[in-house]
Amino acid sequence: MRILVTGSAGRFGRSVVRALSDAGHEVVGVDTKPGTPHDCAEVLPADLTDLGEAFEVMARYRPRAVVHLAAIATPFSRTDAFTYRVNTQLAFNVCETAVALGVERMVVASSPTVIGYGAPGGWAPARLPIDEEHPAAPWNAYSLSKLAAEQTMAMFARSSPGTRFAAVRPCFVIAPEEWEGAPTQSGHTVRERLDHPELAGVSLFNYIDARDASEMVLTLLHKLPELDSGEVFFAGAPDALAREPLCELLPRIMPSTAAHAAALTGTAPAFSSEKAGRLLGWQAKRSWRTEIGDI
Repeated sequence: MRILVTGSAGRFGRSVVRALSDAGHEVVGVDTKPGTPHDCAEVLPADLTDLGEAFEVMARYRPRAVVHLAAIATPFSRTDAFTYRVNTQLAFNVCETAVALGVERMVVASSPTVIGYGAPGGWAPARLPIDEEHPAAPWNAYSLSKLAAEQTMAMFARSSPGTRFAAVRPCFVIAPEEWEGAPTQSGHTVRERLDHPELAGVSLFNYIDARDASEMVLTLLHKLPELDSGEVFFAGAPDALAREPLCELLPRIMPSTAAHAAALTGTAPAFSSEKAGRLLGWQAKRSWRTEIGDI
């Protein structure tokens, strides 16, 4: 089917485009940045924060499905006001135009940051591992905008039964070239995050290979007609981005997790993708051990 991918030139977007194209779908990329993948059948630069442009894009291509990834991608990379305005306006405009023009399926990218880890005033998990039922507690404009995007998606899911919706919270996305030493979205390499646990500790050592996350999006698009509209899914690697078990490491790096860290035995991650396994039959295949070895 024809699938429109917003944010197609981004770290995650490039892998999503490739996965959808390799699966035989016709992919239309929409991004204001240059460098949109060649796997797109067509590419259009457009400002989707403008509702008129968003309608024009959706009307031009009439996709059967939309994967909405476009956003200010990291906290504090722009001013808080700009980040919140752009991310929430994008989510609303893309959902609004998708529904109005008869899109059948839509996946919206959210973030694990909605949980609230790293808050300057302190944060403690309600339980570990963290699943989709864990309370959200955003503390910055980026994480608040992602929770608002989820709620926007849920509102349209309730009001527009003709379009099937879901949201994905992909963990810290690592693109294929980053296993080879390219900087990650934090500016550090994967090896640096392993060598210095405090770098990954603030986000509870969560991560996912971009290809695994893309395969999850592909699976979710296919499964959407069988699911309740408006579901939210974590997507994470099968282990933590750490050499030590989190039951030992987390209490040292983030003492507020000590009461629950004992549940994370062996290489278990802090975020659970069990729901995606149960409802979608998906699980991540790649880890830092398969990609760069147990260094």
